Amino acid sequence: MTTTADAESEGTPEGTAAGSPDTGADTGTKRQFISWVTLALMTTASVASLRPSPAMAIYGLAAIFLYLIPAIVFLLPTALVGAELASGWTGGIYRWVSEALGKPLGFLAVWCQFALTIAYYPSLLAYVASTFAYVVHPSLAENGLYVAIVIITVYWTGVWIASRGTKSIAGLSSIGLVVGTLVPGVLLVVLGIVFLGQGNPSAAPMSPDHWLPPWTGLASLVLIVNNFLSYAGMEMNGVHVASLRRPRSEYPRSMFLATGMVLLIFILPALAISWVMPSKELSLTAGLMQAFQAFFDHFHIGWMTKIVGIMLVMAALGGMLTWLSGPAKGLVTLARQEGYLPPFLQRFNKNGVPMNLMYAQGVLTTLIGVVYAFSSDVSSAYWMFSVITVQIYLIAYLLMFITVVKLRKTHPDHPRGFWTPAVKLVAGTGFVASLAALFIGFVPPDQFGNQPLWRYLLIVGGGLLLIGIVAPVAFLKFRKPSWVHPDHVQ
Repeated sequence: MTTTADAESEGTPEGTAAGSPDTGADTGTKRQFISWVTLALMTTASVASLRPSPAMAIYGLAAIFLYLIPAIVFLLPTALVGAELASGWTGGIYRWVSEALGKPLGFLAVWCQFALTIAYYPSLLAYVASTFAYVVHPSLAENGLYVAIVIITVYWTGVWIASRGTKSIAGLSSIGLVVGTLVPGVLLVVLGIVFLGQGNPSAAPMSPDHWLPPWTGLASLVLIVNNFLSYAGMEMNGVHVASLRRPRSEYPRSMFLATGMVLLIFILPALAISWVMPSKELSLTAGLMQAFQAFFDHFHIGWMTKIVGIMLVMAALGGMLTWLSGPAKGLVTLARQEGYLPPFLQRFNKNGVPMNLMYAQGVLTTLIGVVYAFSSDVSSAYWMFSVITVQIYLIAYLLMFITVVKLRKTHPDHPRGFWTPAVKLVAGTGFVASLAALFIGFVPPDQFGNQPLWRYLLIVGGGLLLIGIVAPVAFLKFRKPSWVHPDHVQ
């Protein structure tokens, strides 16, 4: 996932790439061009992560299939559609949807991009807690009280750091990508290859007849939903389409290369985990560290477990800090212009950080953290909040796919730096896939165990309804003209 607000702030000036669609029309001013390979690397860096690997490792060789399907039906459509919208209209998803479907739905789209973080932080920090447990004591990884304490403590520490407007946040995120994603990912795959090369049997079957996941009904496909979140945010790099010399030919090439690299970063570590960890013993939150510990113990370098644990925590915390104030700041800036939020939630501190909105968000994050304290199964709680995050984000994507088709019809001559080929087919594929993922998310996965179905539906359905629908509708219904910030009153 990339930082929505940061990516949108780099919006391309309207009409920048007008003219010849394959030359990236020169408007008479000097522009900094980037190669399509550079854009592919930027996109890969903003999307790839090791965090979802344990969830897919459960399926062994079938992880390839479970990653490929959403890449084809969701990843590529969002990248292509996002490029067209970003190269034609500034302002991000709010501007796009508002132009096509009206401002209320534009607010719903941008709200969902902000609100997903309410469920995203607890699931991310549960992963941090379980990973850090291997630095302290591995038995804590599935201890609900320990996970809750880490979620609450780390979140509020992050809020304090963000409140100071620390410029080093971006640097921490960049360091985290290399130190906490690329290095551990390569190390995990190398260890796995050496492990198999020594003649050790794989914990998961690697024969061709295991390419597809076993079919046990809809529940066997549920883990695909989590992959939609893994790919979320790729479309935001479409703002850079005007920096390509030949957007129409180079942008698709860049996206296909990025897709290939993202798939490698997702698939190979998942396979490596499946080689050493039996699926029945795999934790969705601590699975990555379980695999590292198993490999390190096998090679008699167990002391490396703590080092890798610290590296992974650095990457996750860097990502959290990047996300912490960005989406909130974008929402408050918009709310000041249109009066979508009460004045109390629109306030910035002296460092330009929307602290009151972050405090309100923090209260909800704390309440969700408390849920972990009373959870007997940390993996199940982690899964449920991950699903809520995906479903909230999917609402924004559904609106985006409708938007690109509508704007083709209502603004056919509006200058765009990139035109999505077969736009109805591409957008339709993405829309159907997103809608299917939204509904499949209500089906508990096979790994949910004997937990009561009503609890799963209550948490997932209630979270989606309250955070993704009821909250934005309430703000729209009760908004007042006085909520518009004085600087924007006409």
